[in-house]
Amino acid sequence: MGNLLLVIITLVFLLIALIIGSICFVRIRKNKRIKEALSKLEIEKNKIDSSPIIPELAKVEAFLNNEKLKIMYNEWKDRLQNIKEKDVPRLTDMILEAEYSLEQKDYNSTIYKIAKLEIELYKAKTNSDFLLGEIKDITYSEERNRVIITELKVKFRELHQKFQDTKLEFGIVAEPIQIQFENISKKFEEFETIMDNKDYAEVNNIVKVIDDLLKHMSIVIEEVPSIILLGTNVLPKKISEMEEIYNQMLKAKYPLDYLNVEYNIEEANKKINDIIIRTQNLNLEDSLFELKVLLDYFESLYNDFEKEKKSRAVYAETNNNFKNRLEKINDVVDDIFSQLEDLKKLYNLTDESISVLCQINDDLQFMNDDYKTLLEHVHQNNFAYSRLLNELENLSAKLATIEDNLDSTLDTLGNMRDDEVRARQQLEEIKVILKDSKLKMREYNLPVIPQSYYIELSEASSAIREIVKELQKKPITISVLNTRVDTARDLVLKLYAKTCEILKDAAIAETLLVYSNRYRSSYEGLSNKLNLSEQLFLKGEYLKSLELTSNLLNKIEPGIFKTTLEKYNAIKGES
Repeated sequence: MGNLLLVIITLVFLLIALIIGSICFVRIRKNKRIKEALSKLEIEKNKIDSSPIIPELAKVEAFLNNEKLKIMYNEWKDRLQNIKEKDVPRLTDMILEAEYSLEQKDYNSTIYKIAKLEIELYKAKTNSDFLLGEIKDITYSEERNRVIITELKVKFRELHQKFQDTKLEFGIVAEPIQIQFENISKKFEEFETIMDNKDYAEVNNIVKVIDDLLKHMSIVIEEVPSIILLGTNVLPKKISEMEEIYNQMLKAKYPLDYLNVEYNIEEANKKINDIIIRTQNLNLEDSLFELKVLLDYFESLYNDFEKEKKSRAVYAETNNNFKNRLEKINDVVDDIFSQLEDLKKLYNLTDESISVLCQINDDLQFMNDDYKTLLEHVHQNNFAYSRLLNELENLSAKLATIEDNLDSTLDTLGNMRDDEVRARQQLEEIKVILKDSKLKMREYNLPVIPQSYYIELSEASSAIREIVKELQKKPITISVLNTRVDTARDLVLKLYAKTCEILKDAAIAETLLVYSNRYRSSYEGLSNKLNLSEQLFLKGEYLKSLELTSNLLNKIEPGIFKTTLEKYNAIKGES
């Protein structure tokens, strides 16, 4: 018992020692990190203090030859003094305060002071760097601006040479451009004068002016030839051409008021004149874009003219066709109503049939009135032919509806013998399709014909017998007969499609089975699955056999099913 107590006490002391050691280790690590951070901040402070501002400022003293530069120099000295006498000492004090807090092991206070120190250090560094940059703009001004001005002179010579080589393309704007080149050349001379006088405070402004002038001149050289070509050649010719076409179409009685051609041409000429004047002043803002918009407008105007000509020709043809159709249906309806009493006795017309005929007659009268109104607009030359054609097409669509309704009604009044003859003809066609289905099935020596095929064959044969029975009845009920014909035709076509589907599945399944034999010994388990597929084939389950075989082969030889299907379709002439 005593030994156990001794062991427990020993473990407790060891645990306490371990905890104390861990705490000490953590504090030492933390103390070390904070000292490193303070050391880095002190280095940054020293960099600010040793910034090469004073040597650069001394260089400025060598060319204090104007009042503006003197003012800038004095301001820089004041700002440098503020950094040296206020910012740097304040940063030093803050570092010392943080170090003192660290010595007192007041870590929270130390971290807070370091954060403040970093902010103040960033501000001081920013002020120092900005001041140094301003001074270097002057001290390095000559070297830097000499390089820039050399590049600008090269650009100037290139632009001037390009202008000289294509001077004829600039037309009336050539002289203002030449004057502008002379102005830029004078700016280069002004730059040299400023550099000789060491007026570095002004040199940046003149360099920027020259750069802006050359950028603008680059745009001028690029766009003015296109503006002159469009404004003095292409567009005037296009406008003249459109005016000539417009006047010719007015003489030919085309209604063109809706296009506002005269007003738009007048406004276009004003816009072109304004652009040319602005271009002479080298103001190219949106000029090329506006000219292209005008060109697009006149291109579209030409298309409008062509559309109107085409619409007039189509209108004439459509109108002639519509007129003939309208006269024909008017004659038919008049003839029906003149014989309406006889038709009632002959065909035992119901009240519903008579109501349909009356509705057709009313719709036809409205159609005649609408067409008469349309012709009045044509004679008065009020609307464009494109609109008249649209209206006529709408009337034509309504007339087609009336024609369909009339045809449907006439079908009801027609000779029942026609329906009987058609039914007998369709019966023969259905028999031929059924025969073809049977022959197709015999073309391929299937091991088993599916039971579903015999069911559909029986249904189709039964439907044909129903047609025969209906034709043998006296009198024949046409509605029932038509139903029998439709049913038989659908069943026979379904049987034909079923036949083709069975033969196709069987042929492709057999082809793939034969093809797959080459892989039987190469892949484990494949032979058993292919045997299963063959059993399905022999049972007449061709689609299941096809799916099983194609899935097996596609894993070995991807795309084989698609290739086989394409070959089969090519042989059979299918898509």
